[in-house]
Amino acid sequence: MAKSIFNKSDSIWRFMRSMNQRMIQNYHRGIGPTRMVLLLTTTGRKSGLPRVTPLQFEEIDRAYYVGSARGPKSDWFRNIKAEPKVEVEIKGKHYQGLAEAITDPASIADFFEIRLERHPIMIGLLMRLEGLPLKFDREDLERFAARKALAIIRPEQPD
Repeated sequence: MAKSIFNKSDSIWRFMRSMNQRMIQNYHRGIGPTRMVLLLTTTGRKSGLPRVTPLQFEEIDRAYYVGSARGPKSDWFRNIKAEPKVEVEIKGKHYQGLAEAITDPASIADFFEIRLERHPIMIGLLMRLEGLPLKFDREDLERFAARKALAIIRPEQPD
């Protein structure tokens, strides 16, 4: 498997995390990829405070699927494991929901196949930057997925 540029250090993740506040502000102004990004509010597992994270999503069968590139060690993912009640904001609409944490590589690979079908260029590039070979099979995809995590958020009715 190709080497990921993200494995070298956590500095890229720290940089991306530092950009969250700006992304959230831009999201509320309607700037940026608002059709592909939602704002997920979790409850901090240590602080108990609300934590807002912008995440790419896919809507599948009236549920929102969000993947964690950092796998199960991302803060938002650990927060939903501690408290699965979340809030989702999509294009100005707020939903309360219940998040299900998924770490099964086959299920995550299924999600990646949907993302690749819907956004072949963008998702293909991101996955290759993270170490997936240019030509891959299902086994490669599941090995890649084993380092990731997924949450399925089933929303209640909007406010």
